[in-house]
Order: sequence, then structure tokens, then C-alpha cells
Amino acid sequence: MKKLFYVVTFAIVFFWGCNPPERNCVEFHDGSFTFTEMIDGEIHTTTFTRKGDLEISEYRGHIDSASVRWVNDCEYVLKNLNPKNKQEEKPLHMKILKTEGDTYTFEYSVMGSSDKRRGKVVKY
Repeated sequence: MKKLFYVVTFAIVFFWGCNPPERNCVEFHDGSFTFTEMIDGEIHTTTFTRKGDLEISEYRGHIDSASVRWVNDCEYVLKNLNPKNKQEEKPLHMKILKTEGDTYTFEYSVMGSSDKRRGKVVKY
């Protein structure tokens, strides 16, 4: 009887604690957003607007445009439309991991690279 109690308790805790994160990714396909990150001890902010298959971003006074190709509701590929060097030619793979209100947490990497980074975006 004790064993059954422990098995049932474990099952309840396991299944209750394993709720997947909220992912309402479609709400973030279009809109205006900000992304803030710390680089070498300084806070840097990028603002961008995404509509359809186009994303226009502004970072430190520099404006870029990229094509957006949605792989599924929560993953997309960004490709710079006017690359200025070999590094900018490489597409970025973006994956929305979790949504919460007007924010989403994402993971990104250069296509083909195993080096992944995370960030948080706010929709305004």
C-alpha cells in the first residue's frame, strides 16, 4: 500500500510539474519589438518591426532589412537583404521558446552553428 501511495504521488507531481511553457507564437509574427542585451558591460537595444516576410531593424543608428521565412509557428529564418560582408550573409535561425503577455523568450544561432544564444523580446 505504501508503494502505491509513493507511485501515485510521484505521478501527480511529475505530470503537474511538467506543464509545457506557453507558446502563442502567432501573436508575435507581426508587430514592433525591442530586444535588449548586455555586450561588454554595456546595454544595447535593437528595435525592429516585422510584417509578413520582411523585418526592418535599427541598432545604434544603423538600419537593416531582412527576409523572414517562418519554418513553423514558432521558428523562423532571418536573411539579411543587403549584407555588407560574409558574416552578414549567413542566415539566423530564431526559435521562440516561451511567450508571456507581450514578451517572448527566444534562442538564436547562425544557421549551421551549434553556438546558441538566448534573449527576450518585448512587443510594443
